[in-house]
Amino acid sequence: MRQKPIYLDYAATTPLDPRARSRMLPFFDEAFGNPSSVHSWGQQAEAELEQARAQIAGYLGCESDELIFTSGGSESDNLALRGAAFAARNGRSANHILISPVEHPAVLETARQLQRLHGFQLEFLSVDEFGQVEPADLARRLRSDTAVVSVIYGNNEIGTLNPIAELGSLCRQAGIPFHTDALQAVAQLNLQVDELNVDLLSIGAHKFYGPKGVGALYVRRPTPMVPIQTGGSHERGRRAGTSNVPLIVGMNEALAVVVERRATDIQGFARLRDRIVEAVLGGIADAQLTGHPAERLPNHASFVFEGVDGNGLLAALDLAGFACSSASACKTGEPEPSEVLLAIGLDARLATSSLRVTVGRQTTPSEVEAFLTILPEAIARLRVVEPAFT
Repeated sequence: MRQKPIYLDYAATTPLDPRARSRMLPFFDEAFGNPSSVHSWGQQAEAELEQARAQIAGYLGCESDELIFTSGGSESDNLALRGAAFAARNGRSANHILISPVEHPAVLETARQLQRLHGFQLEFLSVDEFGQVEPADLARRLRSDTAVVSVIYGNNEIGTLNPIAELGSLCRQAGIPFHTDALQAVAQLNLQVDELNVDLLSIGAHKFYGPKGVGALYVRRPTPMVPIQTGGSHERGRRAGTSNVPLIVGMNEALAVVVERRATDIQGFARLRDRIVEAVLGGIADAQLTGHPAERLPNHASFVFEGVDGNGLLAALDLAGFACSSASACKTGEPEPSEVLLAIGLDARLATSSLRVTVGRQTTPSEVEAFLTILPEAIARLRVVEPAFT
Protein backbone atom coordinates (compact mmCIF):
# COMPACT_ATOMS: atom_id res chain seq x y z
CA MET A 1 0.00 0.00 0.00
CA ARG A 2 1.26 3.45 -0.83
CA GLN A 3 2.08 5.79 2.04
CA LYS A 4 0.34 8.77 0.47
CA PRO A 5 -3.02 8.24 -1.24
CA ILE A 6 -3.33 9.66 -4.74
CA TYR A 7 -6.57 11.34 -5.75
CA LEU A 8 -7.72 10.76 -9.35
CA ASP A 9 -11.43 11.59 -9.02
CA TYR A 10 -11.63 15.31 -9.80
CA ALA A 11 -14.88 14.85 -11.73
CA ALA A 12 -16.55 13.86 -8.45
CA THR A 13 -15.26 16.85 -6.50
CA THR A 14 -12.22 19.09 -6.18
CA PRO A 15 -10.26 20.38 -3.19
CA LEU A 16 -11.07 23.89 -2.03
CA ASP A 17 -8.75 26.51 -3.51
CA PRO A 18 -6.77 28.32 -0.76
CA ARG A 19 -7.81 31.71 -2.10
CA ALA A 20 -11.47 30.72 -1.93
CA ARG A 21 -11.06 29.47 1.64
CA SER A 22 -9.40 32.69 2.79
CA ARG A 23 -12.00 34.83 1.08
CA MET A 24 -14.86 32.97 2.76
CA LEU A 25 -13.67 32.99 6.37
CA PRO A 26 -14.68 36.54 7.46
CA PHE A 27 -18.28 35.91 6.41
CA PHE A 28 -18.76 33.12 8.95
CA ASP A 29 -18.03 35.07 12.13
CA GLU A 30 -17.28 38.72 11.34
CA ALA A 31 -19.35 39.97 8.39
CA PHE A 32 -22.11 37.48 9.21
CA GLY A 33 -25.18 39.62 8.52
CA ASN A 34 -28.27 38.52 6.65
CA PRO A 35 -28.22 40.29 3.26
CA SER A 36 -31.97 40.88 3.57
CA SER A 37 -31.54 42.94 6.76
CA VAL A 38 -31.57 46.73 6.54
CA HIS A 39 -28.89 47.42 9.17
CA SER A 40 -25.19 47.81 8.47
CA TRP A 41 -24.38 44.11 8.91
CA GLY A 42 -27.05 43.25 6.35
CA GLN A 43 -25.93 45.98 3.98
CA GLN A 44 -22.35 44.71 4.11
CA ALA A 45 -23.46 41.17 3.35
CA GLU A 46 -25.72 42.34 0.53
CA ALA A 47 -22.90 44.37 -1.00
CA GLU A 48 -20.62 41.31 -1.05
CA LEU A 49 -23.41 39.15 -2.42
CA GLU A 50 -24.12 41.49 -5.31
CA GLN A 51 -20.44 42.02 -6.02
CA ALA A 52 -20.03 38.25 -6.34
CA ARG A 53 -23.10 38.08 -8.58
CA ALA A 54 -21.74 40.80 -10.86
CA GLN A 55 -18.32 39.17 -11.13
CA ILE A 56 -19.67 35.68 -11.83
CA ALA A 57 -22.04 37.15 -14.40
CA GLY A 58 -19.05 38.80 -16.02
CA TYR A 59 -17.24 35.48 -16.29
CA LEU A 60 -20.32 33.99 -17.99
CA GLY A 61 -20.90 37.00 -20.23
CA CYS A 62 -24.38 37.69 -18.86
CA GLU A 63 -26.14 40.35 -16.81
CA SER A 64 -26.25 40.19 -13.02
CA ASP A 65 -30.02 39.87 -12.90
CA GLU A 66 -29.81 36.75 -15.11
CA LEU A 67 -28.01 34.81 -12.36
CA ILE A 68 -29.76 32.85 -9.60
CA PHE A 69 -27.72 31.50 -6.68
CA THR A 70 -28.61 27.94 -5.62
CA SER A 71 -27.39 25.20 -3.29
CA GLY A 72 -25.45 23.50 -6.08
CA GLY A 73 -25.60 21.92 -9.49
CA SER A 74 -28.43 19.52 -8.73
CA GLU A 75 -30.70 22.32 -7.56
CA SER A 76 -29.75 24.41 -10.58
CA ASP A 77 -30.68 21.52 -12.89
CA ASN A 78 -33.94 20.95 -11.03
CA LEU A 79 -34.88 24.63 -11.17
CA ALA A 80 -33.99 24.89 -14.85
CA LEU A 81 -36.16 21.95 -15.93
CA ARG A 82 -39.08 22.38 -13.55
CA GLY A 83 -39.12 26.16 -13.72
CA ALA A 84 -38.94 26.31 -17.52
CA ALA A 85 -41.34 23.39 -18.06
CA PHE A 86 -44.09 24.76 -15.82
CA ALA A 87 -43.66 28.26 -17.23
CA ALA A 88 -43.95 26.95 -20.80
CA ARG A 89 -47.03 24.93 -19.89
CA ASN A 90 -48.64 27.94 -18.25
CA GLY A 91 -47.69 30.37 -21.01
CA ARG A 92 -48.15 28.42 -24.23
CA SER A 93 -49.61 25.01 -23.27
CA ALA A 94 -46.28 23.29 -24.00
CA ASN A 95 -46.16 19.74 -22.66
CA HIS A 96 -43.12 18.14 -24.34
CA ILE A 97 -39.67 17.76 -22.72
CA LEU A 98 -36.66 16.75 -24.81
CA ILE A 99 -33.39 15.59 -23.21
CA SER A 100 -30.47 13.33 -24.04
CA PRO A 101 -30.29 9.86 -22.46
CA VAL A 102 -26.80 10.60 -21.07
CA GLU A 103 -27.79 13.39 -18.70
CA HIS A 104 -26.71 13.66 -15.07
CA PRO A 105 -29.37 12.17 -12.75
CA ALA A 106 -30.28 15.69 -11.59
CA VAL A 107 -31.68 16.28 -15.09
CA LEU A 108 -32.74 12.73 -15.92
CA GLU A 109 -34.71 12.06 -12.74
CA THR A 110 -36.27 15.52 -12.74
CA ALA A 111 -37.54 14.97 -16.28
CA ARG A 112 -38.88 11.55 -15.33
CA GLN A 113 -40.71 12.98 -12.34
CA LEU A 114 -42.24 15.69 -14.51
CA GLN A 115 -43.49 12.93 -16.76
CA ARG A 116 -44.69 10.63 -13.98
CA LEU A 117 -46.33 13.11 -11.60
CA HIS A 118 -47.19 16.08 -13.81
CA GLY A 119 -48.13 14.55 -17.16
CA PHE A 120 -45.37 15.98 -19.34
CA GLN A 121 -44.38 14.01 -22.42
CA LEU A 122 -40.71 13.02 -22.11
CA GLU A 123 -38.71 12.19 -25.23
CA PHE A 124 -35.06 11.20 -25.46
CA LEU A 125 -32.74 12.38 -28.20
CA SER A 126 -30.49 9.83 -29.87
CA VAL A 127 -26.78 9.68 -29.12
CA ASP A 128 -24.01 8.02 -31.09
CA GLU A 129 -21.50 5.49 -29.77
CA PHE A 130 -19.56 8.34 -28.15
CA GLY A 131 -22.58 9.79 -26.35
CA GLN A 132 -22.95 12.84 -28.59
CA VAL A 133 -26.23 14.37 -29.69
CA GLU A 134 -26.50 15.02 -33.42
CA PRO A 135 -27.92 18.49 -34.20
CA ALA A 136 -29.95 17.05 -37.09
CA ASP A 137 -31.70 14.70 -34.67
CA LEU A 138 -32.62 17.60 -32.41
CA ALA A 139 -33.97 19.54 -35.40
CA ARG A 140 -36.22 16.61 -36.33
CA ARG A 141 -37.62 16.21 -32.81
CA LEU A 142 -38.34 19.83 -31.88
CA ARG A 143 -42.06 20.55 -31.72
CA SER A 144 -44.16 23.64 -31.29
CA ASP A 145 -45.21 22.34 -27.88
CA THR A 146 -41.68 21.54 -26.67
CA ALA A 147 -41.38 23.16 -23.25
CA VAL A 148 -37.62 22.81 -22.70
CA VAL A 149 -34.59 21.00 -24.14
CA SER A 150 -31.65 19.90 -21.98
CA VAL A 151 -28.32 18.49 -23.21
CA ILE A 152 -25.24 18.09 -21.01
CA TYR A 153 -22.13 20.07 -22.04
CA GLY A 154 -19.33 17.77 -20.83
CA ASN A 155 -20.46 14.32 -19.71
CA ASN A 156 -19.51 13.44 -16.15
CA GLU A 157 -19.21 9.70 -16.82
CA ILE A 158 -17.56 9.44 -20.23
CA GLY A 159 -16.15 12.93 -20.78
CA THR A 160 -17.79 13.52 -24.17
CA LEU A 161 -18.47 17.11 -25.22
CA ASN A 162 -21.70 18.00 -26.97
CA PRO A 163 -22.02 20.63 -29.75
CA ILE A 164 -23.88 22.98 -27.42
CA ALA A 165 -23.67 26.09 -29.61
CA GLU A 166 -25.20 24.27 -32.59
CA LEU A 167 -27.94 22.69 -30.50
CA GLY A 168 -28.70 25.99 -28.82
CA SER A 169 -28.94 27.76 -32.16
CA LEU A 170 -31.59 25.30 -33.33
CA CYS A 171 -33.61 25.84 -30.16
CA ARG A 172 -33.22 29.61 -30.45
CA GLN A 173 -34.61 29.56 -33.98
CA ALA A 174 -37.59 27.52 -32.78
CA GLY A 175 -38.19 29.70 -29.73
CA ILE A 176 -37.62 26.80 -27.31
CA PRO A 177 -35.69 27.30 -24.03
CA PHE A 178 -32.40 25.39 -24.11
CA HIS A 179 -30.59 24.26 -20.94
CA THR A 180 -27.18 22.72 -20.43
CA ASP A 181 -25.66 21.15 -17.34
CA ALA A 182 -22.18 22.69 -17.46
CA LEU A 183 -20.83 21.49 -14.11
CA GLN A 184 -17.91 19.52 -15.52
CA ALA A 185 -17.11 22.23 -18.06
CA VAL A 186 -16.60 25.24 -15.79
CA ALA A 187 -12.95 24.65 -14.92
CA GLN A 188 -11.97 23.69 -18.46
CA LEU A 189 -14.18 25.10 -21.23
CA ASN A 190 -15.66 28.30 -22.60
CA LEU A 191 -18.76 29.35 -20.70
CA GLN A 192 -19.72 32.53 -22.55
CA VAL A 193 -23.46 32.05 -22.68
CA ASP A 194 -23.99 34.08 -25.85
CA GLU A 195 -21.46 31.99 -27.74
CA LEU A 196 -23.09 28.79 -26.46
CA ASN A 197 -26.61 29.95 -27.43
CA VAL A 198 -28.02 28.75 -24.12
CA ASP A 199 -31.03 30.09 -22.24
CA LEU A 200 -30.30 28.21 -19.02
CA LEU A 201 -26.92 27.00 -17.73
CA SER A 202 -26.11 25.23 -14.46
CA ILE A 203 -22.86 25.39 -12.47
CA GLY A 204 -21.77 23.99 -9.10
CA ALA A 205 -18.80 25.38 -7.20
CA HIS A 206 -17.28 22.16 -5.86
CA LYS A 207 -16.51 21.02 -9.40
CA PHE A 208 -14.12 23.97 -9.88
CA TYR A 209 -12.22 24.15 -6.58
CA GLY A 210 -14.93 26.05 -4.75
CA PRO A 211 -16.98 25.07 -1.68
CA LYS A 212 -19.62 22.37 -1.65
CA GLY A 213 -23.26 23.33 -1.29
CA VAL A 214 -23.41 26.32 -3.61
CA GLY A 215 -24.03 26.86 -7.31
CA ALA A 216 -25.81 29.08 -9.78
CA LEU A 217 -28.29 29.00 -12.63
CA TYR A 218 -28.07 31.39 -15.55
CA VAL A 219 -31.50 32.32 -16.93
CA ARG A 220 -31.47 34.44 -20.09
CA ARG A 221 -33.85 37.36 -20.12
CA PRO A 222 -36.79 37.05 -20.77
CA THR A 223 -36.96 33.23 -20.42
CA PRO A 224 -40.09 32.43 -18.37
CA MET A 225 -39.30 30.74 -15.04
CA VAL A 226 -41.67 29.46 -12.36
CA PRO A 227 -40.06 29.45 -8.88
CA ILE A 228 -39.78 25.97 -7.43
CA GLN A 229 -38.65 26.98 -3.93
CA THR A 230 -41.12 29.50 -2.52
CA GLY A 231 -41.10 31.78 0.50
CA GLY A 232 -39.41 35.17 0.57
CA SER A 233 -38.54 37.38 -2.35
CA HIS A 234 -34.87 36.38 -2.50
CA GLU A 235 -33.15 36.15 -5.89
CA ARG A 236 -35.73 38.54 -7.37
CA GLY A 237 -38.51 36.18 -6.40
CA ARG A 238 -37.10 33.22 -8.31
CA ARG A 239 -35.56 31.20 -5.45
CA ALA A 240 -36.58 31.73 -1.82
CA GLY A 241 -34.12 31.30 1.05
CA THR A 242 -31.48 33.34 2.85
CA SER A 243 -28.43 33.63 0.63
CA ASN A 244 -25.39 31.63 1.73
CA VAL A 245 -23.01 34.57 1.57
CA PRO A 246 -19.78 32.79 2.66
CA LEU A 247 -20.18 30.04 0.07
CA ILE A 248 -21.21 32.44 -2.69
CA VAL A 249 -18.16 34.59 -1.99
CA GLY A 250 -16.01 31.45 -2.07
CA MET A 251 -17.54 30.32 -5.36
CA ASN A 252 -16.80 33.70 -6.88
CA GLU A 253 -13.16 33.58 -5.79
CA ALA A 254 -12.75 30.01 -7.04
CA LEU A 255 -14.12 31.03 -10.42
CA ALA A 256 -11.73 33.98 -10.55
CA VAL A 257 -8.84 31.56 -10.06
CA VAL A 258 -10.23 29.30 -12.80
CA VAL A 259 -10.35 32.18 -15.26
CA GLU A 260 -6.78 33.20 -14.42
CA ARG A 261 -5.25 29.78 -14.92
CA ARG A 262 -7.67 27.89 -17.21
CA ALA A 263 -5.47 28.00 -20.32
CA THR A 264 -2.43 26.62 -18.48
CA ASP A 265 -4.45 24.09 -16.51
CA ILE A 266 -6.15 22.50 -19.48
CA GLN A 267 -2.84 22.01 -21.28
CA GLY A 268 -1.48 20.16 -18.27
CA PHE A 269 -4.67 18.17 -17.79
CA ALA A 270 -4.73 17.07 -21.42
CA ARG A 271 -1.13 15.87 -21.32
CA LEU A 272 -1.84 13.69 -18.30
CA ARG A 273 -5.13 12.46 -19.75
CA ASP A 274 -3.52 11.52 -23.05
CA ARG A 275 -0.75 9.66 -21.23
CA ILE A 276 -3.33 7.63 -19.32
CA VAL A 277 -5.35 6.81 -22.44
CA GLU A 278 -2.27 5.84 -24.43
CA ALA A 279 -0.90 3.59 -21.68
CA VAL A 280 -4.18 1.86 -20.91
CA LEU A 281 -5.17 1.17 -24.51
CA GLY A 282 -1.65 0.20 -25.48
CA GLY A 283 -0.81 -1.88 -22.43
CA ILE A 284 -3.97 -3.62 -21.22
CA ALA A 285 -5.72 -6.24 -23.31
CA ASP A 286 -9.46 -5.87 -23.96
CA ALA A 287 -9.56 -2.29 -22.70
CA GLN A 288 -11.93 0.14 -24.41
CA LEU A 289 -12.09 3.91 -24.15
CA THR A 290 -15.60 5.20 -23.45
CA GLY A 291 -16.67 8.57 -24.79
CA HIS A 292 -15.31 10.55 -27.70
CA PRO A 293 -11.58 10.01 -28.39
CA ALA A 294 -10.93 13.70 -29.12
CA GLU A 295 -13.96 15.82 -28.26
CA ARG A 296 -13.83 15.18 -24.52
CA LEU A 297 -13.07 17.01 -21.29
CA PRO A 298 -9.32 17.74 -21.04
CA ASN A 299 -8.95 16.04 -17.64
CA HIS A 300 -11.16 13.00 -18.24
CA ALA A 301 -10.25 9.40 -19.16
CA SER A 302 -12.79 6.58 -18.91
CA PHE A 303 -12.66 2.91 -19.84
CA VAL A 304 -14.35 -0.47 -19.68
CA PHE A 305 -12.40 -3.72 -19.30
CA GLU A 306 -13.59 -7.11 -20.48
CA GLY A 307 -13.85 -9.61 -17.62
CA VAL A 308 -13.46 -7.09 -14.78
CA ASP A 309 -15.92 -6.09 -12.09
CA GLY A 310 -15.87 -2.30 -11.73
CA ASN A 311 -16.54 -2.25 -8.01
CA GLY A 312 -13.82 -4.82 -7.42
CA LEU A 313 -11.39 -2.72 -9.45
CA LEU A 314 -12.21 0.39 -7.44
CA ALA A 315 -11.65 -1.49 -4.20
CA ALA A 316 -8.32 -2.87 -5.41
CA LEU A 317 -7.15 0.58 -6.49
CA ASP A 318 -8.28 2.10 -3.22
CA LEU A 319 -6.29 -0.48 -1.27
CA ALA A 320 -3.28 0.41 -3.40
CA GLY A 321 -3.78 4.10 -2.56
CA PHE A 322 -5.59 5.45 -5.64
CA ALA A 323 -9.00 7.14 -5.60
CA CYS A 324 -10.91 6.69 -8.86
CA SER A 325 -14.56 6.06 -9.67
CA SER A 326 -16.77 3.78 -11.71
CA ALA A 327 -19.07 5.65 -14.09
CA SER A 328 -20.81 8.47 -12.19
CA ALA A 329 -19.92 9.20 -8.58
CA CYS A 330 -23.67 9.60 -7.99
CA LYS A 331 -24.14 5.91 -8.87
CA THR A 332 -21.55 4.50 -6.48
CA GLY A 333 -22.87 1.40 -4.75
CA GLU A 334 -25.66 0.69 -7.22
CA PRO A 335 -25.46 -2.79 -8.78
CA GLU A 336 -27.18 -1.73 -12.00
CA PRO A 337 -25.03 -0.80 -14.99
CA SER A 338 -24.74 2.88 -15.84
CA GLU A 339 -27.56 4.21 -18.02
CA VAL A 340 -25.02 6.34 -19.85
CA LEU A 341 -22.94 3.30 -20.83
CA LEU A 342 -26.03 1.40 -21.91
CA ALA A 343 -27.14 4.40 -23.99
CA ILE A 344 -23.89 4.34 -25.99
CA GLY A 345 -24.43 0.69 -26.87
CA LEU A 346 -22.43 -1.30 -24.30
CA ASP A 347 -23.96 -4.52 -23.03
CA ALA A 348 -24.87 -4.75 -19.35
CA ARG A 349 -21.91 -6.94 -18.37
CA LEU A 350 -19.31 -4.67 -19.95
CA ALA A 351 -21.04 -1.59 -18.57
CA THR A 352 -20.34 -2.80 -15.02
CA SER A 353 -16.59 -2.83 -15.68
CA SER A 354 -16.15 0.92 -16.02
CA LEU A 355 -13.36 3.04 -14.61
CA ARG A 356 -13.21 6.84 -14.61
CA VAL A 357 -9.86 8.55 -14.04
CA THR A 358 -9.87 12.35 -13.77
CA VAL A 359 -6.89 14.54 -13.05
CA GLY A 360 -6.68 18.01 -11.54
CA ARG A 361 -4.41 20.82 -10.43
CA GLN A 362 -2.69 18.72 -7.79
CA THR A 363 -2.01 15.72 -10.06
CA THR A 364 1.64 15.18 -10.98
CA PRO A 365 3.17 13.12 -13.80
CA SER A 366 4.82 10.84 -11.23
CA GLU A 367 1.43 10.11 -9.66
CA VAL A 368 0.04 9.18 -13.07
CA GLU A 369 2.99 6.87 -13.73
CA ALA A 370 2.50 5.21 -10.35
CA PHE A 371 -1.16 4.65 -11.21
CA LEU A 372 -0.26 3.21 -14.61
CA THR A 373 2.03 0.73 -12.89
CA ILE A 374 -0.61 -0.49 -10.45
CA LEU A 375 -3.62 -0.60 -12.81
CA PRO A 376 -2.51 -3.50 -15.08
CA GLU A 377 -1.59 -5.55 -12.02
CA ALA A 378 -4.97 -4.95 -10.40
CA ILE A 379 -6.83 -5.88 -13.58
CA ALA A 380 -4.78 -9.04 -14.09
CA ARG A 381 -5.61 -10.19 -10.55
CA LEU A 382 -9.32 -9.50 -10.99
CA ARG A 383 -9.51 -11.31 -14.31
CA VAL A 384 -8.68 -14.67 -12.72
CA VAL A 385 -11.91 -14.34 -10.68
CA GLU A 386 -15.37 -14.62 -12.22
CA PRO A 387 -16.92 -11.12 -12.43
CA ALA A 388 -19.61 -10.44 -9.82
CA PHE A 389 -22.23 -9.35 -12.39
CA THR A 390 -24.11 -12.16 -14.12
